[in-house]
Amino acid sequence: MNILIFGPQASGKGTQAHILAGKLGLFYLSTGDLFRKLSEKDSKVKRVVEKGELPSDELAFSLLKRFIKDEHGSYQNIIFDGFPRNVNQYLMLKRWFYKNKSKIDYAILLDISDEEAIRRLSARRVCSDCKEIFNLITNPSKNPKVCDKCGGELVQREDDKPEAIEKRLSLYRNVTKPLIDVFEKEGVLKKVNGEQPIEDISRELLSFFGKQ
Repeated sequence: MNILIFGPQASGKGTQAHILAGKLGLFYLSTGDLFRKLSEKDSKVKRVVEKGELPSDELAFSLLKRFIKDEHGSYQNIIFDGFPRNVNQYLMLKRWFYKNKSKIDYAILLDISDEEAIRRLSARRVCSDCKEIFNLITNPSKNPKVCDKCGGELVQREDDKPEAIEKRLSLYRNVTKPLIDVFEKEGVLKKVNGEQPIEDISRELLSFFGKQ
């Protein structure tokens, strides 16, 4: 079973994808984490990430395919967090899966308002050492400046600052939202209110798969 999980920035995709991966035994793939990791070595990718922009479809798909082959070695049991971001990317992934006798089984939309996305993103902090993510509103550390996990400094990512946030939300509205119609027509869409408590969202998602 392969699952796509998408929605506006800060909708909780990563949190819910991790929960589903653990409960359903899926390989978790976050393109955001992948691109940020690559940005440490590739100046081109770094510029894209820091500006809050999206990599080209070709670059994103090429990196994703290589990562799946190297780290998972299978076309089954994957949950995608952050890919595809547009209809073209979805078609690329769909064709690639079809050639390898696989498919997308579910596309889960975590829906939140722009106002809630901005509120959450502005409060997000990441550990400069272990990369653990906290949120001053929904998932705070005991000390707002120090990581609970390793004691490292908590910092705000460049793509979580106001100007980058506005660009990312604009890109989502113009580029990613059209996927909703595609998924509805293909009968794979599951829509969930992402402004509920984390536990309630998890319970609703797991109920789709007969899990608790």
